[in-house]
Amino acid sequence: MKKKKFCVIGLGSFGFHVASTLYADGHEVIAIDSDRDKVQAVKDCSDQAILGDAANKEFLDAQGIREVDAAVVSTGERSHLSTLITLYLKELKVPRILVKAISEDHGKILDKVGATEVIYPEKDMARKIAHSLSTPNILEFIPLAEEYSLSETVPPRHFIGKTLVELDLRRKFHVTVIAVKDVLTDQFIPAPPPTHVIKDSDILILIGKTADVEKSLG
Repeated sequence: MKKKKFCVIGLGSFGFHVASTLYADGHEVIAIDSDRDKVQAVKDCSDQAILGDAANKEFLDAQGIREVDAAVVSTGERSHLSTLITLYLKELKVPRILVKAISEDHGKILDKVGATEVIYPEKDMARKIAHSLSTPNILEFIPLAEEYSLSETVPPRHFIGKTLVELDLRRKFHVTVIAVKDVLTDQFIPAPPPTHVIKDSDILILIGKTADVEKSLG
């Protein structure tokens, strides 16, 4: 994995965990906050823990922001700060800007001023929990667009022993099996052949409309 350089601005719970995870994955991390205690807390899981006002373009530029691969902004309920920081990051030509939004309207503003991705942690987690409750077979749910999702799924009992061509999920439900992983052997099969026989140790990665994926597992 190629080492990348990231900046995390705002070190509340969300920002701290993003910074520490990126650092643990071997990337270079610059962590910035205006709260001394939060900066102190992230010192051991970042390359640079910086105390300062990120809503200042000159300050950001001085931290080498132009050199990062991506920046993550999470300033809590202070929507005006994240909006201003996003604008400055855009002006400093940061290629990827991910910003935590506090509402749908805030997200629209962030999109307008330059965010390349708007994050709704509570909304996304709520959707994941709801889907895991309504469809227990789904281990991981990743929304891709308004109606589409990527799902990591335990095959239902009636799938076991059948080939993909016998299941015919694409024709019946407009759902595609894009990969299969055997949890016993750790074998990963991208674009599995139609003759692949589903085993009880398989995990299926499905893509399609969320409603269609749920129907296919019924």
